[in-house]
Amino acid sequence: MSSDAVSGLSLIRPDWPAPSNIRAVCTTRLGGVSQSPWASLNLGDHVGDAPSDVRENRIKLAEACGLPVDAFGWLNQVHGIEVVNLPAEDARAVPEADASYTRLVGKACTILTADCLPVILCDHNGTTVAAAHAGWRSLCGGVLENLVASMALPGNALMAWLGPAIGPQAFEVGPEVKAAFLTQDPQAEVAFSSVGAREGHYMADIYLLARQRLKKLGVKNIYGGALCMVTDSQRFYSYRRDGQTGRMATVIWKN
Repeated sequence: MSSDAVSGLSLIRPDWPAPSNIRAVCTTRLGGVSQSPWASLNLGDHVGDAPSDVRENRIKLAEACGLPVDAFGWLNQVHGIEVVNLPAEDARAVPEADASYTRLVGKACTILTADCLPVILCDHNGTTVAAAHAGWRSLCGGVLENLVASMALPGNALMAWLGPAIGPQAFEVGPEVKAAFLTQDPQAEVAFSSVGAREGHYMADIYLLARQRLKKLGVKNIYGGALCMVTDSQRFYSYRRDGQTGRMATVIWKN
């Protein structure tokens, strides 16, 4: 994790061999102006926080990234599988989607999370960047498959980074979640364990589930996937842990 000298934000920068023109950051909850229970760098404008504080936090993020405030492709995320090509047709609207991609320089694919898995992708030649909100519903529904298909690049031309999410020791799910994944891929069995779960429930490894999906798409270079939002309350928001809380952003763009 690094601190940005301009904004004072504590940012996570992906450790992956992306091309030199690709930039990406994941925010933490540190360095903003929001008050409790959203303290302090809440970037979500749909969680009850003061709109003026959210705007100031988004300005801080833009300064840290060296981008204009209107460069960020915010989405109305609905745990679905829709993908948008940025910029959206109506530049003033916030598209209802859970993934985005772009080939434009200076346009930032942006995902908000507070337990769900953010996945960013780029190609080895640095032509295209993409981001997905991969909570279990979107992941199971096919958001990564839709995103890679929309990018119109072969999987072996891509690399992926998995940002902070709810970790396998914290993500307890019901049998219906396990059944939904196993119906599509019996190999998903290895991502579910009864150890540490209530009777009839399972602990799910969303990082492994995402890796399985990406590998089936031909994406062999996959990084990240080791940070748990739930167990690190100092750095991360977690909806499951706190209920009313803020949102962090995972952002990728081309310079």
